[in-house]
Amino acid sequence: MIAHLHGELARIESDYVVIDVHGVGYKVHLPLAIISQLPAIGDEVKLLICTIVKEDSFTLYGFLEEAQQSLFELLLTVSGVGPKVALNILSVLAVEQVVGAISGEHYQELNRVGGVGTKTAQRIVLELKDKMTTLVWARAVKRPLNEDQRTINDAIEGLVALGYNRNDAQKAAEEAQHAIKDKRDTGNIVRAALKYLSRG
Repeated sequence: MIAHLHGELARIESDYVVIDVHGVGYKVHLPLAIISQLPAIGDEVKLLICTIVKEDSFTLYGFLEEAQQSLFELLLTVSGVGPKVALNILSVLAVEQVVGAISGEHYQELNRVGGVGTKTAQRIVLELKDKMTTLVWARAVKRPLNEDQRTINDAIEGLVALGYNRNDAQKAAEEAQHAIKDKRDTGNIVRAALKYLSRG
């Protein structure tokens, strides 16, 4: 599978680009929000790639940041959500907005994305609410935790990895830690912090 592409931006269309890597052009589908951030044609670009293989197709989806790619892949695990819907969501909403909507159970935020009906939005929230915390937890944990400050630092890093501003992440994590009983439970801190952030 292709993990990333690093080459010359050869072409930009409404929903995909072509990356020239040593004379080979790769067609990569991108969220509209990412296409608007790309450099000019002819410039160098590097994209993280999610490869989806079906019986009759081999399709590449590209992202600038790991958080975008991870969220895209997570959305695909929801029943009824395919690449087109996942791209639409990331075209309209930033990663932190999607995470906030899911963790805060605000399905209406997802419902305003084209192609995402009420039932689909509710299903995304239902199926990913717990997985969202697990995703952050997996990124945050790097070593055994035995101090309150180390716990909150790991929670902050997890929130930053999802695209939140570090100052906002720190404030939310600190508020969350004060509000829960187990001060060393990073998973609960992250869950509570995401709710604080979604209110903002």
